[in-house]
Amino acid sequence: MDIVVGPALTIPEAELSWRFSRSSGPGGQHVNTSDSRVELMWNAAESPVLSDEQRAAVLAQLGRRLSGGVLTVTAHEQRSQLRNREIAMQKLGALVAAALAPPPASRRPTKPTRGSKRRHQAAKQQRSATKALRRRPPSD
Repeated sequence: MDIVVGPALTIPEAELSWRFSRSSGPGGQHVNTSDSRVELMWNAAESPVLSDEQRAAVLAQLGRRLSGGVLTVTAHEQRSQLRNREIAMQKLGALVAAALAPPPASRRPTKPTRGSKRRHQAAKQQRSATKALRRRPPSD
């Protein structure tokens, strides 16, 4: 099944490779006999579905997760191999979508308003007064 990353990008199933192994976790005796842990691998560096700009963005954003240009996602949360396959495909799609998302708008620094300065000063004076009442009165 193809992975739909966005309206303009779909990773075909032919580019995906799977590896299955035994998983730890819940399942009792069943877990010792079934290969429910899933590894999904996709070669992002050589994928023909990515444009040059998209490839550069994916390689830059996911560089730490790539091994030789191959993105590997692991899923072993569920007892079922089928469910873990679905989870791995969702994880891969989310990672690629996040890597291709435009960067967030940069923060514009603002100055505090006159009212906020006044409220801040009033809160400081109130706190000072509260602490002053805790002190011992001066002994004359």
